[in-house]
Amino acid sequence: MLKAAGLVLAGALVLGTAAAGYAYWHLDHNITGVDIDSALGGDRPARAVATPSASASAPAAPLPTGALNILVLGSDSRSGKANKKLGGGDSTGARSDTAMVVHIDAGRTSATVVSIPRDTLVTRPSCPLSSGGSTAIAHQVMFNTAYELGGPVCAVKTVESVTGVRMDHYMEVDFSGFAKLVDALGGVDVTTAQDIDDDKSRLHLEAGTHHLDGTRALALARTRYSLGDGSDLGRIGLQQKLVKALLAQMARTSLLTDPARLYRVADAATAGLTTDTGLDSLGELAGLGRSLKGLTADRVRTVVMPWLTAPSDPNRVVPREPAAGRLWASLR
Repeated sequence: MLKAAGLVLAGALVLGTAAAGYAYWHLDHNITGVDIDSALGGDRPARAVATPSASASAPAAPLPTGALNILVLGSDSRSGKANKKLGGGDSTGARSDTAMVVHIDAGRTSATVVSIPRDTLVTRPSCPLSSGGSTAIAHQVMFNTAYELGGPVCAVKTVESVTGVRMDHYMEVDFSGFAKLVDALGGVDVTTAQDIDDDKSRLHLEAGTHHLDGTRALALARTRYSLGDGSDLGRIGLQQKLVKALLAQMARTSLLTDPARLYRVADAATAGLTTDTGLDSLGELAGLGRSLKGLTADRVRTVVMPWLTAPSDPNRVVPREPAAGRLWASLR
């Protein structure tokens, strides 16, 4: 998604002046912004390096090359007809069942994606609420309750509290946005090591390589009941495969020579997208995407936060120390 957004402005140039103006307005208004910096104030880990944003009004300015940490969440919200149809069930509210800290190295040609299991027991800090007041500190609660209780602001504060790493940016994608992006790219190729027969995610695949459309790719990202012990940990491996598959498909797709398809990808990449206010305009998002032009799928490392079964609950996990601490320290 980050790289797809970087192609948006180039695509607008070949769509024609009037069409480009509408396209830019439409894509810009797809994005929802949350002012996380103002909400959290100064009670946060220090930034490792300055990370100035590229300005859309100054295309000749050098692109930023500093390291970045981005919290990427997948929301299971059923709001809207498309999300309800894809999610199924009658769930209310929203949870962050997919959580990844994306660390982009200085130079922005390599990255590490760290998945945080949703079942991780953490101390959830006090978080400000948009309605006023704040949540209470809670100990030994599931990681994904932070988003459920306090939205993006509490999710960011909880991740920063657990890791000691400043999140420079925040990105959230819902069911519909993810499926649309996969479809706009023409699907993705994913290899599964075992049969998948999961009625809850509505996915049935034999082991092997499959070309998945958006609906089936989303089902794969949600599958867990037919994997191992049915926990979130098996699902994480599939989600990480999908991240690399998306990057590989993006590299194979000649978007710059197909303006119509480029627009569909850009529209999909921004639909259902929520970001911090540092990325909530098309210019800012496109600048980030252009700065990642040298990042390829083979330069992305995927890992899971080191974990242990929680002593208090065999269905939960806790960070395994000192390995988890060393991992987070490497991202600062």
